Amino acid sequence: MAKRVAVIGAGVSGLIAIKSCLDEGLEPVCFEKGKEIGGLWNFHQDATEGYGSVFRSTIINTSKEFMAFSDFPPPKEYANYMHNTQLIKYFRLYANHFGLLKYIHFNMKVDSVKPSSDYDTTGRWDLTYTDTEKNVSKTDSFDSVMVCSGHHVDPHKPKFPGQDEFQGRIIHTHDYKVPQGYEDKRIVVIGIGNSGGDAAVELAKFGSQVFLSTRRGCWVNNRVGDHGYPLDLRNRRYAQLIPASIKINMMKKLLNQRFDHANYGLLPDHSPIAQHPMVNDGLPNEILSGRIKIKANVKQFLKTAIEFEDGTIEEDIDDVIMATGYVFGFPFLDESVVKVVNNGVSLYKYIFPPTLKHGTLAVIGCIQPHGAINPISELQSRWATRVFKGLVKLPSTDVMMADIREKKEAMARRYVKSQRHTIQVDFIAYMDEIAKEIGVRPNFRQMFCTDPALAWKCVFGPVTPYQYRLVGPGKWDGAKEAIETMWERVIYPTKSRPVKELKNVQGFGKWKFLIFVVLIMSFLITYYL
Repeated sequence: MAKRVAVIGAGVSGLIAIKSCLDEGLEPVCFEKGKEIGGLWNFHQDATEGYGSVFRSTIINTSKEFMAFSDFPPPKEYANYMHNTQLIKYFRLYANHFGLLKYIHFNMKVDSVKPSSDYDTTGRWDLTYTDTEKNVSKTDSFDSVMVCSGHHVDPHKPKFPGQDEFQGRIIHTHDYKVPQGYEDKRIVVIGIGNSGGDAAVELAKFGSQVFLSTRRGCWVNNRVGDHGYPLDLRNRRYAQLIPASIKINMMKKLLNQRFDHANYGLLPDHSPIAQHPMVNDGLPNEILSGRIKIKANVKQFLKTAIEFEDGTIEEDIDDVIMATGYVFGFPFLDESVVKVVNNGVSLYKYIFPPTLKHGTLAVIGCIQPHGAINPISELQSRWATRVFKGLVKLPSTDVMMADIREKKEAMARRYVKSQRHTIQVDFIAYMDEIAKEIGVRPNFRQMFCTDPALAWKCVFGPVTPYQYRLVGPGKWDGAKEAIETMWERVIYPTKSRPVKELKNVQGFGKWKFLIFVVLIMSFLITYYL
């Protein structure tokens, strides 16, 4: 009889968890408190407490090939940076293709997850849930649990001096949906993360003036890279060989070539790799046109004005939008299982609670990557389900705690102190780390001998999720083709009008080729030998 696994949430991580259970012959039972799949990517006109949210205009920050399901490439017709409605369509295609929907129970709110009475011997869990339509609660037992409830649900709302006396409107970006209603308003947006940047740029086209307040400035990335290709497709394995100091200087030069961050009031004291990436194509345009003015951190609210820490005051402010991030938690879990402190959590490789007797509970997608979350959640789920089956063993509690401490110390050394920098991971390094645990990280040294063309694409081309389906458990026969046809899917949606073909801009000059020959030898010796 197949082991039963409770999956909490039917967002993208939940869908992936269901699929991973089925791949391993487990029986998933998914509890989704809402009425549809996709989690926060579903746009709703009215924001609802306890649910993630996006603007009507939200598009993804990572390109489709970078965030693809590893055994289900996105259709070539789909945009490289999908609008939230198209992203939901992709999720539905995935769910329908693999028959996932029949395992999802909608309108089911999980109230508690507790160790069963026989947990010490079986590792089982009792899950209590409520059917919100019938208002009926039940308890069921499961062999394992996968928590896929997300971390962009509960908005963080700081309190500023004088805020209660402010006569204008104050909302969080969680509640912001459309720019209508903000016409000819003077607006302050507090916070310069991705939501703050998106809201400010959109409102700049409607309001009379937008002020974007930031504590420390930020480095602004764009979606469009060289020759019009998605910028994130620059993520290459060989770049891991570049020393951090050189990489930082290269990034600074690249980002300042687009616009000088000092001249635009955005230059921070920290390096580009010391913050979660801010992606926005329109911000410099709106600053250049005067529609957005960058301001210092807010000092206090006045009745109709905002005073900033540099002593300046902006009068006649109509609206304030707090883009101040989110706090996350697991209200259905006892703190003895998973405890959140200052928006941080102690999980082995950001997945497993280290002090549990049995590795039968996994948290999926509770990470903030320098890249796409989908392929990371997928590798996490593939590892977790194999642990549930007993095919892979977790190390001792001491080893897990040491790994947690090491990661926290490394994060503290690298990132500016902030509640958003508690679950940061590097896309390639972290995926390789988890892939090793599963046995799906390709041996590139061997591949250069057996299939040098494919090896070249994997090492010197974009790091796409398909690479983790080439070998090992869950190997997909279509992985090689997906890698080889990636650029076709990238180019297809933008070439909507026939034009005369130009010289291939992806090629390398002779001197670049020689440099890459040296790099490939260094890469193989340093990284894989």
